[in-house]
Amino acid sequence: MAKKIYVDVILQHSKEGQIRPLAIVWANGVKYTIDKITQVTRAASTIAGGTGIRYTCYIQGQARYLFLEEDRWFIESKGQGV
Repeated sequence: MAKKIYVDVILQHSKEGQIRPLAIVWANGVKYTIDKITQVTRAASTIAGGTGIRYTCYIQGQARYLFLEEDRWFIESKGQGV
């Protein structure tokens, strides 16, 4: 069953006010670098519930959705890892 996993995110803030996630940090301390971001849009998580700014990210070659929900970050997950 898919669920919403809240994660720490390492960010870059530009002087223009843009936010770019660089990596996510899992609860066990494992850090996953975000290789590429292909889309940023306001969207709902149809798998885990919730809504916010959805970042379509590539992490270790796999496309994943990372959401900024108000002031917290979550990733949709079906298992324990990314």
